[in-house]
Amino acid sequence: MDRLLGDPPKWPHPVVLFGKVIALGERALNRRRCRLLKGALLAVVLIAVVFVLFYFALKWIDSHNMFLGMAVKAVFVFFGLAGTTLVREVREVFLAVDRSLEDGRRQVARIVGRDTSELSAQEVRTAALETLAENLSDGMVAPLFWYLILGVPGMMTYKMVNTLDSMIGYRTERYRAFGCWAARIDDVVNYLPARITALLMLLVGGKFRQLNFVTWYGREHASPNSGYPEAALACILNCRFGGPHTYFGELVEKPYIGTNERPLTTEDMEIAIRVNRRVEVVMVVVVALILIWI
Repeated sequence: MDRLLGDPPKWPHPVVLFGKVIALGERALNRRRCRLLKGALLAVVLIAVVFVLFYFALKWIDSHNMFLGMAVKAVFVFFGLAGTTLVREVREVFLAVDRSLEDGRRQVARIVGRDTSELSAQEVRTAALETLAENLSDGMVAPLFWYLILGVPGMMTYKMVNTLDSMIGYRTERYRAFGCWAARIDDVVNYLPARITALLMLLVGGKFRQLNFVTWYGREHASPNSGYPEAALACILNCRFGGPHTYFGELVEKPYIGTNERPLTTEDMEIAIRVNRRVEVVMVVVVALILIWI
């Protein structure tokens, strides 16, 4: 379903609802004193509510009609995966920047949190590929990992954690205290999936012998997790990612990943997408085989 449909824009989506609830909580609580405590309360309560709600709702449906329960779970697994939509967006970024730099900046702003108004064509392409690599973990491998561990409730809870981090988990003046817990929880739940993603990328990209490259540059990244899939893609493409970025008007210094500062091309984008697609297939097969064995 994800391969065929992506995220249909007119369909209701649980992540959209998660985002609206987080935005309401942020506006109500992210002010005056005790921002760290209030941010922690918001994150923990929302995460707990999502898990409990899905656990008992699906259990209730299963108890009344097992086949309906299977169908509902399948739909939410579909909602939990986000591979195709980002692949389409990244391809559009490369097509847009080939038309004009302004088009590329507008297109890449749809998928990144940084300020894109001053990016060069090379920086636009770099931002798109960094996001593609990171989202392979956040959008496919990690949801499947938590589905394997805790079923659909675990998968949906992961999506809440990831949405919290993407909305408030920034080291800016506004979010440094309020989003601290959201960011740290996201670091914990993505620790293994990010490294599994990097290993699978090297495996399908034929670069497994260059594992040292990924371990070296992955741990240099400001994030304890994002650097690993980004380093794996930089290794496969023999390019350089990272550097300073502007988020919400503040300059955030990020270390470079890789050393070959060469121009990125449409061919690089196609290679990156092929790597993503192969990793998705391998992860789905591995999870399915483990569940069948269990």
